[in-house]
Amino acid sequence: MRLGGRPVEAAVVGAGSWGTALAHLLHRNGHSVRLWSFDEDVVRAIRETGENGIFLPGFALSPEIQVSGELAEVVSGAELVLSVSPSQFVGQVMERAAPYIDPGTLLVSASKGIEIASLRRMDEVLVEIFPMQEDRMVVLSGPSFASEVAEGQPTLVVAASRSHEARLEAQRVFRSETFRVYTNPDVIGVEIGGALKNVIALAAGVCAGLGFGQNTQAALITRGLAEITRLGVAMGAQTSTFYGLAGIGDLVLTCTGESSRNRMVGTRLGGGETIERILSDMKAVAEGVRTAAAAHALASRFEVEMPIVEQMYAILEEGKPPLEAVKELMLRDPRPESDGKP
Repeated sequence: MRLGGRPVEAAVVGAGSWGTALAHLLHRNGHSVRLWSFDEDVVRAIRETGENGIFLPGFALSPEIQVSGELAEVVSGAELVLSVSPSQFVGQVMERAAPYIDPGTLLVSASKGIEIASLRRMDEVLVEIFPMQEDRMVVLSGPSFASEVAEGQPTLVVAASRSHEARLEAQRVFRSETFRVYTNPDVIGVEIGGALKNVIALAAGVCAGLGFGQNTQAALITRGLAEITRLGVAMGAQTSTFYGLAGIGDLVLTCTGESSRNRMVGTRLGGGETIERILSDMKAVAEGVRTAAAAHALASRFEVEMPIVEQMYAILEEGKPPLEAVKELMLRDPRPESDGKP
């Protein structure tokens, strides 16, 4: 099955803000789109009002986008299946979908996170479920707030796959005059960049909540990039990936953007609220909260020093006061900025 430049039958699995925005984009690009949500309230809202008022309010969706709570109905016969569930649920959702997905279907993952129980990236989760379709898998990542994509604001992302053909197909399907798609063969780097930037964004929010200014933010982003790069390279990624859209691009956006859920959670933590209270107020998922524990475990597994991740883990999992965490970062032993390593 080859997609070429023609319209395709696309199934979007996950109707959060990002999944809804991508469904809107695919329809705008001329493709036939079916959208699945596990939440019947979301399905009902879209059918009755023409918008996803729960996760992406204010954006009218075409009635031609078919929305359903029946997973088999959505993915059956699709030529492209886009996985956009929260990272901790991707495995179980796609296992349910697998019997209804045809061999040769292009599988695109747009979820950013690490599965906490197994420490697997999203591409590894999908490869285990679809072992014969690895060359039909693509990761879509980069600096992209859902609301701005839905508005049609110029956005640049990257499609990563081990298969040259698959990443070109994804590029053709998603690209538009407002959504530019670059390609990259470094799946590991794109996955790690997209997942770990959320943890650094939590830390950026903590600093903002504590009242620190732009000096602190700039330093945190720069040293956060160094940490992400060290881990990514240790896992087999290419250093250059972290200086592209899925690395520094997504990191800057998520650490500084007003629409960043992870930054918002960090800001409230820095302001003295507990993580339990913050999460109880949220309908959407802040991926960095769970990814912090996964990143901490990966740093230990690969023997990589990640002091910002370590302190965010201590704040989230051990109840460490945020100001104490920042002080420990500042009082670490002095060292050269660069020692020739990532």
